[in-house]
Amino acid sequence: MLASARPTSYRIIHRQGGTARQRETTMITRRDCIKATGLALGAAIVLPRLSLSALAQGADAAAVMQPGPLGDVWLGPADAKVTIIEYASMTCSHCAAFHRDTWPTLKSRYIDTGKVRFTLREFPLDPLATAAFMLARCDGDAKYYPITDLLFDQQAAWAYVQKPQSPVDAMEQMLRQAGFSKEKFEACLKDQKLYSAVNAVKQRGLDVLKVDSTPTFFINGERYRGEMSIEGMEKIIKPILGS
Repeated sequence: MLASARPTSYRIIHRQGGTARQRETTMITRRDCIKATGLALGAAIVLPRLSLSALAQGADAAAVMQPGPLGDVWLGPADAKVTIIEYASMTCSHCAAFHRDTWPTLKSRYIDTGKVRFTLREFPLDPLATAAFMLARCDGDAKYYPITDLLFDQQAAWAYVQKPQSPVDAMEQMLRQAGFSKEKFEACLKDQKLYSAVNAVKQRGLDVLKVDSTPTFFINGERYRGEMSIEGMEKIIKPILGS
């Protein structure tokens, strides 16, 4: 079991043409993760690369900056001129593509040099993505990005695995290199408080900030939907930096 036996209602977000809809379901289990994976990943693949100029929308700055119950794990200095908040799902293929193709350059060119402050927030689209975020949060802030980077980089090796191996078993094997024993892995996924907190971040993003697809970025309060290239990000970042 991936969670406690007592069912708890929560919402799963399924995307259709880049949007999201809600439906009620129950607490995740190992079986739920396996069954939901095919549906969620299939939906993620159809998300189009969207025009930035058409999709930039303002949001209340204070609302955007308010952290969830687990807090934000920030990279970059607090006084950076540019703040980027990403809402992503660990099983979203476009999120994985961003972290493969854009993230390394964004980090080395702008975050590590103190020009940009960045955080990743949880917006799981299915129980398997919820489990992945729980594992990333389970070992403290210092392990958050090493684990999310690993899971994004190796997404095909755990989220797309073929029977008889399950995605959860593949993820368990992968996280052994991050120091997770089987006991620690199972205990993390049974943590009701952690489960509720991850889903609270997603629900607030949906209800308050109107996040309805992944990835969604807030750059200094402006919302951009869809996977972004480094060139697309630089068109927004450079004018703010005056470069």
